[in-house]
This record gives sequence, structure tokens and C-alpha cells, in this order.
Amino acid sequence: MAKFDIITIGGAIKDFTLYTNQGKVFNTPQNLTAQKMLAFEYGAKFLIKDVSLNFGGGASNAAVALAKLNLKTAIITHLGNDEISREVSANLKQHKVSTDLITFDRLNPTGFSFIIAVDKKEREHVAFSCRNSDEYLKITPASLAKVKTDWFYITSLYGKNWQTNLKAVFKFARDNNIKVAWNPGTQQLQAGKRIIGEFIKQTTVLVLNKDEAIELVLSGIKLGKKSPNYLNRHVYLLNILQEWGPKIVVITDGAKGAWAYDGKKIYHQKVVKAKIIDTTGVGDAFGSSFVSGLIKHHFNISKALRRGAINSSAVTKEIGAQNGLLTEKKLLEKL
Repeated sequence: MAKFDIITIGGAIKDFTLYTNQGKVFNTPQNLTAQKMLAFEYGAKFLIKDVSLNFGGGASNAAVALAKLNLKTAIITHLGNDEISREVSANLKQHKVSTDLITFDRLNPTGFSFIIAVDKKEREHVAFSCRNSDEYLKITPASLAKVKTDWFYITSLYGKNWQTNLKAVFKFARDNNIKVAWNPGTQQLQAGKRIIGEFIKQTTVLVLNKDEAIELVLSGIKLGKKSPNYLNRHVYLLNILQEWGPKIVVITDGAKGAWAYDGKKIYHQKVVKAKIIDTTGVGDAFGSSFVSGLIKHHFNISKALRRGAINSSAVTKEIGAQNGLLTEKKLLEKL
């Protein structure tokens, strides 16, 4: 098997996005892990202004981003044996992502998401995911035996196998001197530090948005008499998470930008402003582009943050998680 610069691990699905101007966004600062809510009147019917169908899934989004940035990329994911899986595979191949490590499920269909996007200034959205075949991804020492790569980029993992999958990936990475970037998913964050702490220690780059960072930190500390609002401080979150072992911690926070900490210096990157059309896939674009910066700029964190900000901004200018992703040439023009 050929050697790759990076292999992404996680979901590859299709996104069905519904656009409406009838939802209302509420700020809920008292809820530290969900500081905004999207609401609709109970029992009412709402008009949809538009519908779009696009490719999604964390591993798919990251793989396409990395391949467009001229990194030799493969994906480990589990698809159904259906029309959506053929479309997903064709899309990956079109973007020069190797599909050699994809496995297929004869019983369970390929996953999909319904995304409700509010047609307001910030284009807030919520996603309802039906993971289907995603939940049956199984990674074993045997399935990794012939893999050659410098990096793994792990996204959300689902189903009953996620812990054994992580154990297999991290052991293989440790035994073969492979760097790991990780953006934990919902099940991993809900499991908390007690379960995923052993993996965090081995992570090269831990990527989280602010809500995810707060949820993870809360799973591993006792607040005591401290005000919970203390957790709104990026510096505090960075310090706590970096003490858990990852070499670099990255926290994104929407319009406020992104922070990174390597145990020596805290870095901040302002958001690159754009006319926002859709925010789907912004986190995947930022995280994967940040890692591309570490690879291409010899672990220069400032340049890596800048790459993340530029590419995630570009994604918001187009509908869908992948349509706005920049090529390496176009990104360098803006760097």
C-alpha cells in the first residue's frame, strides 16, 4: 500500500440542508455547554425557502480539504452498499482522496444528516444525523497492518465500537510513530475524561470548539466554589486541556476567532471576515487546514492558525461543507 501524508477517520455521509427564515436564535449564557438555542413554535408549520444536497461527514470533509491542499490523503470510513455510498465514493475520488481503506456494509445504509439552517446574519444551524453504517465502523490491528502514513486525523466516531476503534488507532500510531490530530465527537465528549483521557495524552493536536472544550473540561474537574463562568475564559480551557497531555490544543469560538496553546505560548487568530452563506463544515475546514499548516510550515502554529481561518472563512461563502474549500494555490495567495 502507498504511503499517505494523512488519513482521516470517521464519517462520510450526505447532507440534506433545509433553509428557513422562521426560526429564532436565543442566547442562553447560563447553559455553559449550549450558549445558543435555535427555537421554533411548538406545533406550528414552517415554510422552507430552499433545500440543498451536499456531501458531509467529518472524515469526508477533512479528507477533501486536505487533498485540495496537496496532501496525499486517504479515508477510513464505513459506507452502506447503496446509491448514496456510490455518490460519496465518487466525490472522494474526484477530489483525489484514496478510497482503498473504505469498508462496506450489506445490511445498513449509508448515513445522512438533515440540517436546519436559519436564514439570518450568522446562518446558525442544527443538524440531525442518522449515522446508519457509520455506527458499524470496525478498525482492528489487522485492518491497519499495511497502513503507512505520517498523520491520522480522527473525527466523530459512533456506535458500540468507538472505544475499541480508538484503542486500535492510537496503539498503531504509537507503535509506528504516527502523529494524531483529534476532534472528538459527541459520544467521546459525553464519555468524558475518565474514558478518553488515555487517548488525549497521546494526541498531537486536540481540536475543539468552545462548547466542546467546556463540556470536556467539566468532565475532568471539580468546580468547587469557582463560578462556572470561569469556564468561558479561553486561556483557562487551554491550560486545563493542555495539562491532560496533548502537545497542542486548539479551541475555535466562532466570530471571536481561534486559540492554540503548546504549553509554552498561547496564540490567537482573528476570524477572516466573509459574507456568510452557510456555516456547515466550518469546524472541519478549520481543523484540517490547521493540521495542513503544521505539516507544511514545520509546526509553525501562527501560520497553521492563519490557514485554518482562511479556509474556514472560504467555506462559509458557499452552500455545503466542501464546496468552498480552497486549493493550496488559492490559500497561499491569501496567507
